[in-house]
Amino acid sequence: MKKIVIAIDGFSSCGKSTMAKELAKKIGYIYIDSGAMYRAVTLFALENNIIADNGNIDVEKLKSMMKDINIEFRLNPETHLPETWLNNKNVEKEIRNMRVSNNVSKISAIPFVRHKMVELQQKLGEKKGIVMDGRDIGTTVFPDAELKIFVTASPEVRAQRRVDEMHSKGEDVSFEEVLENVKSRDHIDQTREESPLKKADDALELDNSHLTIEEQDKWLEKHFNDIINS
Repeated sequence: MKKIVIAIDGFSSCGKSTMAKELAKKIGYIYIDSGAMYRAVTLFALENNIIADNGNIDVEKLKSMMKDINIEFRLNPETHLPETWLNNKNVEKEIRNMRVSNNVSKISAIPFVRHKMVELQQKLGEKKGIVMDGRDIGTTVFPDAELKIFVTASPEVRAQRRVDEMHSKGEDVSFEEVLENVKSRDHIDQTREESPLKKADDALELDNSHLTIEEQDKWLEKHFNDIINS
């Protein structure tokens, strides 16, 4: 069976990662969470005092330290899911907190950060057989991907999903705080100069505001099979 590249783009907290992981597992592809890579860079910046308390970023310091950032994905032997490792440390949990969420879009908008991450992502996809989700996978990273999906949902639905997820992990956050974060990230992602978030011309749009995970997975698998069997 031929192997393809599947690019899943869309807004934050749309469930892109859940969708991509499930599809990759079902069809035997490698799943790559590009957003986790930017979150890892953000965590590195926070831990190395590159991001000040007022949110200002010491861009020159970050640029000089990019060579010290090593990001890997390793399979968890129990869950069989890939987890993010930063400089030989498992940071899968740390990169999902609100402090990282509040800064990741600003870090992601820095051109040299995006260039480095895109370079790494393209290398990971050279042999195809991957599902990658993010903001610019179908437009910048893999413009020739055989299957491109653009996922959207209302900000309120996405904020509630994020709140539910964080509460399940024992994190105390309010709906208002998360909704503000979602809207802020949408604005930054869509208006940045370097690879802004937008739907590729040949991408299929999926609004999953009112879909169950099962309905979403069925929709995605159908479009995958249509391409593989064409």
